[in-house]
Amino acid sequence: MGQFADIRPYDDSEVPSVIQSLLADKEFLQAVARLKLGRWYKVFSLIAVPLVREVLRRQLNTVTTIRDFQGIIKQYMDELVDRTVSGFTVSGLSGLDPQKPYLFISNHRDIALDPAFINYALYHNDHDTVRIAIGDNLLTKTYVSDLMRINKSFIVKRSEKGPRQILAAYKLLSRYIRHSIEEDNNPIWIAQREGRAKDGVDRTEPAIIKMIAMSQHKKTESFSQFINKLHIVPVAISYELDPCDGAKAKELYEKSEFGSYEKSENEDVESIAKGIAGTKGHVHVSFGTPISGEFEDAEQVANAIDRQIVGSYVLHPSNFIAYKMLHGEYPAGVYSAQGLDFNIDELAVVERDFSRRIAALPESHQKFALGIYANTIDSKSKLAS
Repeated sequence: MGQFADIRPYDDSEVPSVIQSLLADKEFLQAVARLKLGRWYKVFSLIAVPLVREVLRRQLNTVTTIRDFQGIIKQYMDELVDRTVSGFTVSGLSGLDPQKPYLFISNHRDIALDPAFINYALYHNDHDTVRIAIGDNLLTKTYVSDLMRINKSFIVKRSEKGPRQILAAYKLLSRYIRHSIEEDNNPIWIAQREGRAKDGVDRTEPAIIKMIAMSQHKKTESFSQFINKLHIVPVAISYELDPCDGAKAKELYEKSEFGSYEKSENEDVESIAKGIAGTKGHVHVSFGTPISGEFEDAEQVANAIDRQIVGSYVLHPSNFIAYKMLHGEYPAGVYSAQGLDFNIDELAVVERDFSRRIAALPESHQKFALGIYANTIDSKSKLAS
């Protein structure tokens, strides 16, 4: 594993020292205090850090392995789901072998919660948790890097400069993904694209597949054989409400109006915090079936992934309401076979709250916010046609 030292997750032997570093990191403790106390943080700021340190010390006192640490994460996820999610459902896992390492490729709506909810579903259904691909652009703080790597995250080096360095980084990443699947028997999660689908249109970037395929042994295996060995499983994650919809709409508006958008220095970290703390409504994670067959190129693989992600994406009332607000009427009842737990005729009951949510945004941003929810229906319509 020496060749992967710069990007791999931490192993069990490194856990105790990483925990001690976290407990000594004042910035980390302040971040936890803000997350736990919310608006009360300023009131109790003088005692918040020592209190959080003591609570975490007790919680982490017996943690000596990655699995121990993920048991603590599970407790926080249970609390997060209870507080911010009205319902959490999973489909498709019964068709997957718990002993088999899969390469899970999902749509990307939330920076931290997409892989977190996939892991949550896997953990509660006796599957091994995934190693998570995370861009180094998000690891701006030492404690963030430590938290990610102790939670089975590996690093995607997006900040490399120069063609040779970028190529070398992607080749190493590809080898690590293959090593994890074939040698370590550990599943992997990677997003279908670089950056979130802020407009609600889920599409796999063929460049992601090309990167993964850099570890293909071209002399001994075909492209199709390589893809089949990875056991790629598409996953669709759907949120009834997106805590970051306002921020995404602002970015989409500015790109549309001015041609570009410039992130603030800590915007990604703020998006992570907002996604974690915000109300999400019903969340569904839909696991597909392993991609297999003959593929000529990365685009064909991407299309196969898209068909499953778009097809299995579970729609919520918010999707239909947003569609009506944009187009003046609900979409045709093409989705009656989707097994939805609501009827289109009943949506008026919840439409008032969703309309207020959108109305609270600047008027110029509202159509972009609606598109975040409604565009999924357009994607399904195109798939069905």
